[in-house]
Amino acid sequence: MTRHRADETSAGVLPHVLREYAVLADGERGALIGPRGDICWLCLPRWHDDPAFSDLLGGPGRYTLTPSGRYVWGGHYEPGSLVWRSRWVTDDQGVIESREALARPADPRTAVLLRRVQAPTGTARVQVALDVRAGAGASRMTDLHRRDGVWTARSGPLWVRWTGAPDARPDADGVLRTEVVVGEGAVVDLVLEMGLDEPGSLPDADRLWSATAAAWREEVPDLSATVAPRDAGHAYAVLRGLTSSTGGMVAAATMGLPERARRHRSYDYRYVWLRDQAYAGIAASVHGALPALHDAVRFATARLLEDGDALRPAYRVDGGPVPDEHLLDLPGYPGGEPRAGNWVNQQFQLDSVGELLQLLAAAARLDCLDAEGWRAAQVAVGIVEQRWGAPEAGIWELGDDWWTQSRLAVVAGLRQLAQVAPSAGDAGRAETLADGILAETGRRCLAPEGWWRRSSSVTGVDASLLLPPVRGALPVTDPRSRATLAAVRDQLTEDGYVYRFRPEGSPLGEQEGAFLLCGFVLALAEHADGNATEALRWFERTRAACGTPGLLAEEFDVEQRQLRGNLPQAFVHALLLECAGTLARPPG
Repeated sequence: MTRHRADETSAGVLPHVLREYAVLADGERGALIGPRGDICWLCLPRWHDDPAFSDLLGGPGRYTLTPSGRYVWGGHYEPGSLVWRSRWVTDDQGVIESREALARPADPRTAVLLRRVQAPTGTARVQVALDVRAGAGASRMTDLHRRDGVWTARSGPLWVRWTGAPDARPDADGVLRTEVVVGEGAVVDLVLEMGLDEPGSLPDADRLWSATAAAWREEVPDLSATVAPRDAGHAYAVLRGLTSSTGGMVAAATMGLPERARRHRSYDYRYVWLRDQAYAGIAASVHGALPALHDAVRFATARLLEDGDALRPAYRVDGGPVPDEHLLDLPGYPGGEPRAGNWVNQQFQLDSVGELLQLLAAAARLDCLDAEGWRAAQVAVGIVEQRWGAPEAGIWELGDDWWTQSRLAVVAGLRQLAQVAPSAGDAGRAETLADGILAETGRRCLAPEGWWRRSSSVTGVDASLLLPPVRGALPVTDPRSRATLAAVRDQLTEDGYVYRFRPEGSPLGEQEGAFLLCGFVLALAEHADGNATEALRWFERTRAACGTPGLLAEEFDVEQRQLRGNLPQAFVHALLLECAGTLARPPG
């Protein structure tokens, strides 16, 4: 019988609150690492595949590197990268550091996890355990062999090779365990390769680290001209870490992390939401023609041209369909369900088409929209012409209705496209369509108080309705825009945080947390309306809703000061990036 430490369960180490996790990502997959050096989540070979480390959701499979004695934890990302440095101060006043990364450039078929243990002061003693369990825990490591200090194994379809731990031994459960001792000033490299192909020549840790650091330096631009250079660079690094070589950016690295305990509010966000992709590209365009803009346009263009009016709201990073929802055979994160797939595959979301039009227009303004991109824009306009009058799922995917935000997002996209259209005919087509949609939306969706209501049938204001005026659907000085801004401030804010809408009959915070995306949207709306101080106040409050690694989830529990939902949430980081650039400019 295997003995576990006092802080372990039979499935693995106890989970942490979300604010304590860091993410390692190389574009093709992402790993979560906790303060005990526990890599508890990694799907292989790509984002949408089953996890090989599923300890985050209570299953088997993890890779831990933990100080042997008592310690306190800290850490930081190397600037402009997703290279994480765990740091522990131990009982004997020694310091242990572990440099962690998924190696870049990435191979879509094989992940390479780098861990470099260092002892700046004192002697470092760390307990290391490796338990690869492909298929969400279904496949133990088999065919374990050690040759010249290098371990090899199989786990389901995965080949595994581990270098740097020659003294490791398998326990009764097949978990490789060892203690690594590092003298003061020395380093020990652990390199773990996992993928669909049999490993080739032995890895060179120094070269892998050098290539990874160089890739991040080339990837993340200088954002010193923003109001928050460090956070802007970090947000851009997060977005790039979530972006595949296909150009597709997943909405988050995880699945099944609950937005509200026991409320059936657990989702799988390891897919590309076109709306989120557009937000990331638009945010990048504020800073210039960056790779995040080019990739967003590339992925969106392909989807529009291939699928036309059958456009889906979300895709896998390889362009394939999102699978139907199903539960994995795992206990789940406390309060949540291990739900894979997503019901979004059954929906049409008109607002996504509007956001794609805004994205393509942003690219055109920077002279980086090619002929295929223009053809994709025309396809998007055609979709709007056919479908804008019918109910659809909208930004929050709550069910089909005549959602106001969807119509206004489309109006904004059409107006922006008209400004950069290659011909007067194209411009006129877009403007005429925008005028008609705005007029009908005003007739159906304006509250008696003068602000935009959520839909033609659902009363109350929605914080997402602040964004279309910022994007040009109608002037921010329009009485409807200003009345909506005032209504959001009055009805949807608490203690400096913003909720997306008020559920009928419930006080703010009872049904769900504050929506961090909406905090940044309110900052943009205040800035557009000329309120520079208020804009910065909302921006600063919202960007501070994170833990040590500086990652943001979808929601924030204002009362408990905890992150809720999947992590890191791409569209929240995208709006942070946009705010950091926009708020550095004169307001209004």
